This record gives sequence, structure tokens and C-alpha cells, in this order.
Amino acid sequence: MASRLLRIATRKSPLALWQANDVRARLLALHPGLRVELVTFTTRGDKLLDAPLAKIGGKGLFVKELEQAIFDGEADLAVHSMKDVPMELPAGLTIATLCAREEPADALVTPLPCTLLDLPQGARIGTSSLRRQAQLRALRPDFELLTLRGNVNTRLARLDEGQFDAIILAAAGLRRLGFAARIRESLDDRLLLPAAGQGAVGIECRQDDVALHALLEPLADLSTTLCVTAERAMNRRLDGGCQVPIAGHAQLSPRGLWLRGLVGDVERGTLLRAEQWGDPAQAEAIGIAVAEQLLRAGAGPLIEAARVDAAAD
Repeated sequence: MASRLLRIATRKSPLALWQANDVRARLLALHPGLRVELVTFTTRGDKLLDAPLAKIGGKGLFVKELEQAIFDGEADLAVHSMKDVPMELPAGLTIATLCAREEPADALVTPLPCTLLDLPQGARIGTSSLRRQAQLRALRPDFELLTLRGNVNTRLARLDEGQFDAIILAAAGLRRLGFAARIRESLDDRLLLPAAGQGAVGIECRQDDVALHALLEPLADLSTTLCVTAERAMNRRLDGGCQVPIAGHAQLSPRGLWLRGLVGDVERGTLLRAEQWGDPAQAEAIGIAVAEQLLRAGAGPLIEAARVDAAAD
């Protein structure tokens, strides 16, 4: 087993490569003699940068080629940002391991010396995330919300060129790439609730590759696994994706697992919120319970309207 060659499928973006190389380094440290190589891909989501993801098929565009590489025998595993992974995986594949989560918060990046709430009237904010747009609309209806796609470096460059007054990015990606100094404000989740799985890295492989599961097991983080399980269960019950402004964030404490969920309306800034405490061992049930609360509050019509809007454009 120690001499096995593992091939990691990864996107070519700097953040994806950082995450894949981090997994590679951890595996090599855990299993001396193991050989690990990266197999890089440019996914459809990386190529189609002229439209919001909600209009071109969702974040699944970032993972399909990597999953196909596993099916085709070109790779043994794929490393993903969990917020990009669709709720339903192809038959035969599984998220075998969730690594310890980085800070899940969103981050404000701006050259202006102010916080999000203190940005000038009518400030131009770059983000294509419907989740972020809905919450920003509720906080500051005066903001001009503008499309921003591309990898972290590309987005920072567009800000530096003066195309925006500020942009919103995941704090985890900025920290992993060495851009922590660019964070003007790490946004409290009472301002912007993160996406389900944000900050977490997952490893996908074949369900029946028992030997690989054993190699990956030491990388797993229980707290991250429980929290992301609850968040994704909520999203799955809502039938959510990037076409819908949905947020979900779970935390563990001595009291148990606390999950907060949100469904929004980008145009009106309407936000529906729900939360639930429970036994961490019931993480999936907690996620479903929060989703049911949101549906009872009227989330269904908001979700359907968002899908209709995405399909119409």
C-alpha cells in the first residue's frame, strides 16, 4: 500500500492548486513511501467567465470534469471547495473526507478605509453570488451590485484596476493564497451568512475504493464533517444551488450543534431566516429541520422565482 500512486484531479486555479497540494503534502506526511501526483483540468466553469454561474448551470460546472476523470481512470480522487460541490453526487462517488475547515466568513476587500456598512452611498460592489447579493441588498439597498467572476487573483486585479469600490470574497481563499492583508473586514455572519460548506475542503473518490478511504481517513475533521453535513442537508432539502440565494452556517459548542439558514430575494432584499439547536449526532436531521422552517416561512416561492429568473436570462 505504501508504494501506491495516487492521482489527484484538480482545477488549475491558484486556490484549487493550493488545496490539492495541501492534501498531497498531508498524505505524503501521513504515509511515507506513497506517491501522489496532481492531474490538472480547466473546467467549464473556469472557461465561461462572462456570465453569472446561476445563468450557465451552477457551481457543478467546477467539478464535473474532475468527477469524469475519476470514472475514466485518469485520477483516483478529486479535491474540491465544498461550497462548489452539488448536493447530489454521481452514483458511485462519495465525499470520503472533509478536512479541517478554514474561517468560513466572507471578507470585504476595498482600498477605501471603511467597513462594509460605512462604504459610500452607491458604492460599486463586485460579486456574482446571489447569496451575497440578497444579503447586501437587505443591508444597503443603495449599493450597485456588479458581476464579478474569475479566480481570486483575477478578482483582486479587477478591483485594483478601479472597476469596483469593493469586492466580497471568501476569507478562506484569501488566507490560503497569502492575501490576508487584503482583508479590510472579516464580515460577521450576522451581516453576511456564509454559503453551505464555505471554507471546507472535501475529497471525492469512488465509494468502493476501500483502500483509498483508509488512506484518507486521518485527514478527516469531525467538527467540520458534522457542520457541513447539517449545512448540506438543509440545502438539499431546499433543492438549492447557486441559482438560489441560500446561506447556511453551522457551529459546534458545548450546547450542541447550531445551524442558521437563510433564503433571500435579490431584487427586493427580502430575507427569510431560521435556526435550530440539536445533538451533533443528528446533524442531517437538524439541517432538514431548518429547511422545513424556511419552507413554512415561504421560501418555496422565493426559490422557484429565482430559478425562473435564471432560466429566463
